[in-house]
Amino acid sequence: MAESRGEKIFGTAITVLLILFSIIAIIPLLSVIATSFSSRSAVDMNLVTLWPKEFTLDSWKYIIDRPDLWKSFFLTLGTTLIGTVLALLMTALFAYPLSKPEFRWGSVIMVLVVIAMIFKAPIVPYFLTVRGVGLYDNPLVLVIPHILNPFNLIIMRTFFKQFSKELEEAAFLEGCGYFRMLFQFVLPLSKAVLATLALFYGVVLWNQFQHPLFFLQNPDWFPLQIKIRQFITDGNVIMAGAPTTADLNYNERTLRAATVIFAIIPIILVYPFLQKYFVKGAMIGSVKG
Repeated sequence: MAESRGEKIFGTAITVLLILFSIIAIIPLLSVIATSFSSRSAVDMNLVTLWPKEFTLDSWKYIIDRPDLWKSFFLTLGTTLIGTVLALLMTALFAYPLSKPEFRWGSVIMVLVVIAMIFKAPIVPYFLTVRGVGLYDNPLVLVIPHILNPFNLIIMRTFFKQFSKELEEAAFLEGCGYFRMLFQFVLPLSKAVLATLALFYGVVLWNQFQHPLFFLQNPDWFPLQIKIRQFITDGNVIMAGAPTTADLNYNERTLRAATVIFAIIPIILVYPFLQKYFVKGAMIGSVKG
């Protein structure tokens, strides 16, 4: 069906607005990238805008040689991978029975899930609860509190409710139980929603800041975001180990910029591989209640 003139104008306006918003969003990122590849003198004289001035890799060489940064990086990478897998498993185990009308307590539990999604726990009781279960200054606090999210649970439950009833009935007639049905048939056919929720959980785990700030005191367990905060707020930390000579081709600003880009590269690299599932999974999981 051919689009009407009004629809074409609306589509063009939306496209122009999205392009404009994209440009506005990417300008700060380009500025940070340019700063990370610019010389100390160019940054000190505020010559850097969206393109590197006096291109150099010295800031990146210094950052890459920092063992404390790599330690935080691999800690964050490990907690993100493990946490995402556990989160998808727990979400699937909760969402599948809740998607079944024969589950007697399903509606009651869903009401509680919605309440948990709308009303967040107060900070002080939450802190006391987490500390009371032994997660204070424990690296497990980077994983366990994030393995079940009410919003993601609702998305996966809605997706499972649209799963083929005929396939499930045929599997049950062959003696297939609920667990085997979930792991052998349902999850392999749920790549779209799994990829979408993996991205949701992965971004939260990779970028978490509040939990480690509240619950971790041992610097050995500081994830990447806390390490970046140290670099940004304390010049002595980021310059620790740097030569004392005056001819350095980097300073605190170039090192901070390089560290910020270093932290977001993994998410940028992973997103294109999940993008084809992202919109499909989010839409499928939000169409029906």
